[in-house]
Amino acid sequence: MSETGASPLPPTPPAHSPLFRAEQFVWLTARVLEQRLFAYHFLNGAADPVETALDAYRNEDGGYGHALEPDLRGPVSQPLHTGHALRILDAIQRVAGQRVDRVCRYLTSVSTPDGALPAIHPSQRGYPAAPFIPIVDDPPSALLATGPVVGLLHRNEVWHAWLFRATDFCWQAVESLEKSHPYEIEAAVAFLDSAPDRPRAEAAADRLGRLVREHGLAALEPDNLDAYPVSPGYAPGEHHFPHDYARTPRSLARAWFTDDEMSRSLDHLAGEQQEDGGWPIRWRQWAPGVALEARPMVTIEALRTLRAYGRHIG
Repeated sequence: MSETGASPLPPTPPAHSPLFRAEQFVWLTARVLEQRLFAYHFLNGAADPVETALDAYRNEDGGYGHALEPDLRGPVSQPLHTGHALRILDAIQRVAGQRVDRVCRYLTSVSTPDGALPAIHPSQRGYPAAPFIPIVDDPPSALLATGPVVGLLHRNEVWHAWLFRATDFCWQAVESLEKSHPYEIEAAVAFLDSAPDRPRAEAAADRLGRLVREHGLAALEPDNLDAYPVSPGYAPGEHHFPHDYARTPRSLARAWFTDDEMSRSLDHLAGEQQEDGGWPIRWRQWAPGVALEARPMVTIEALRTLRAYGRHIG
């Protein structure tokens, strides 16, 4: 144990490697949570410090707030914050026990009449939020918020009464998608990758893959981005690439793309690392602090994706 009370970490990766440069960026800019998460993923760090750092964002209602998802500021619990917390717990294999029971009670308390989650609960009103996130009194159910949470709970074999109607909502929403946008498709993939009915999930994913290609929702030629539309409401240049949909080779979305298309996508991702060692955020930047907090998160995900596909990161 070092004088700081932290467990000693292994030697840092080779200087000038993508991982070394990213590590310097994380120590320079990241919140404690992302520092601990980086150490867990890439420096043999333990899971307990990640969980302890995440606890700072947990509220008495079992949900998470306090700008865990940087585009929503303020202390109140929100479905998007809580979904992000579950993804972190999943990454450190801690989706179990009383913590998840409390989360499911929170999800039940904020669900819409059809049992799903709104993207934004109206309790956000009065606190700063990204201007592209509408806050309404009676928000509709959103696959964007519900799909990733339902898929993650199924993957971890969590069973709770909330899941039954929420799962039904996800199936109906995914199988009825005709026009969509990249973030909604990513949420659908997060559900389908872990949905219990595998034949049904594979059939739904196959249909979504055709939709993505037909509507140009994945930029297949990163060197010719002008050929691909940007979805309405997105920031200029906010394209999505094959690796955004298939974050690991095991994802059902991997079958949507040829080996060459995926290779070009990963080359583009690797090439996006900036001089300071971090990856950029592509969505609309509306406040300096938000961009500062989000970039370490994006950097960790980029490194995890590259590593999942066997790319050398250092």
